[in-house]
Amino acid sequence: MDLFDSTEATRTDVGERALLVHMDLPDGAGREDLDEFHHLVSSSGVVPILEVTGRRDRPDAALYVGSGKAAEIAELVAEHEIDVVLFNHALTPAQERNIERVVKTRVLDRTGLILDIFAQRARTHEGRLQVELAQLRHMQTRLVRGWTHLERQKGGIGLRGPGETQLETDRRLVRERIRAIEARVEKVRSQRSQGRRARQRAETPLVSLVGYTNAGKSTLFNRLTDAEVYVADQLFATLDPTLRKVRIPGVGPTILADTVGFIRHLPHRLVQAFRATLEETLSAGLLLHVTDSASDERDENIAAVDAVLEEIGADQVPVLHVFNKIDLLDTAARIDRDEEGLAVRVWLSAVTGEGIELLHQAMAERLAANWVDRWIVLPAAAAGRLRARLHEAGEVLAEQTTTDGNLLLRVRLNRVHFLRLLREAQLDEQDVFTAYPEVAVENEPSYNPEASH
Repeated sequence: MDLFDSTEATRTDVGERALLVHMDLPDGAGREDLDEFHHLVSSSGVVPILEVTGRRDRPDAALYVGSGKAAEIAELVAEHEIDVVLFNHALTPAQERNIERVVKTRVLDRTGLILDIFAQRARTHEGRLQVELAQLRHMQTRLVRGWTHLERQKGGIGLRGPGETQLETDRRLVRERIRAIEARVEKVRSQRSQGRRARQRAETPLVSLVGYTNAGKSTLFNRLTDAEVYVADQLFATLDPTLRKVRIPGVGPTILADTVGFIRHLPHRLVQAFRATLEETLSAGLLLHVTDSASDERDENIAAVDAVLEEIGADQVPVLHVFNKIDLLDTAARIDRDEEGLAVRVWLSAVTGEGIELLHQAMAERLAANWVDRWIVLPAAAAGRLRARLHEAGEVLAEQTTTDGNLLLRVRLNRVHFLRLLREAQLDEQDVFTAYPEVAVENEPSYNPEASH
């Protein structure tokens, strides 16, 4: 057993006094990272007073830590006037209840701690709904805790007779509240679906930021969009999804979405509760998987994010890895490519801005599969309005007028959108690509249009 005293806090300090419990278990037996636990605790706002660690081959079925360790924790709780005992593990309802009986104070497991942080961070109505839904589902299995004195039938004037126990009443009320919130979350999901369909009709690419919590997603989002999304060196600083329209050089108008961060062993009920938010990743044309490149747990964090993406069905969406925080490493910004020359990884710093141009380049390459990039010829009669629409829709890289009054443009924009604009002008690809065969050469920016006239 290891016992570590942290800085003592007086009773007048803001925040509850907490005792932290971490057991070192073999891999695959619910092992958690201790440093990440410290970060979770600091993000929750409690004041850590003591830290109790130990080692077990497997968790104790009744108390998780064993009877001896539980008795030791109880003594420390009484001696240091501890308000809450935080476990860096997922406890069963029975284990949580049994430990509370021994230590005589409130016990919160890793899932409960994350839920509490979520409740503090949620700002929008949608975010609060999803947090409450996750909390109620978590509470459903733990209602018996602290309610044993109510496990009797209601009595008193007006309440005599068979009736139902107070505990049954509370369980029924929780079930009804869950159903009500699920209906409201489903409405939110429907509204988001309508928004996605509108973006798809406009053929606006959607790029979604995903990554481990505190990897720097919101900082990168602010860097790319000039937004002012809340940024802090905390876990789960961002809960509410934020969408912004940006213009990516070489791509044009693009929707960028910032999402909630992931974490190892993210409770399934949290993934379910935030499914309406995470569904933004399902319709994305590209995922930017942001990773803290300076973290010692880099590979494990990537695996944790991949696991959540697979759980929500987003593992088939194209991914561009962004290795952030190179300002903390002795490395330069660069693009890593696979054997076929495809950009697969960008090294950058969202804080300093180093490598952002490379990210723009890589994003343009990855989104360019369904894009037109070539010279076109517009008849003089259709040139005015169509030219303006092309400028709005994408990027006109160059333009010149031919001797017979037609307009030559080198355009780069989404193919589906391009074809729709042509139909509106009552033109097709043959009209603009073959009217002047010598300029209908794809990817030929150096063409001199005056040479053919």
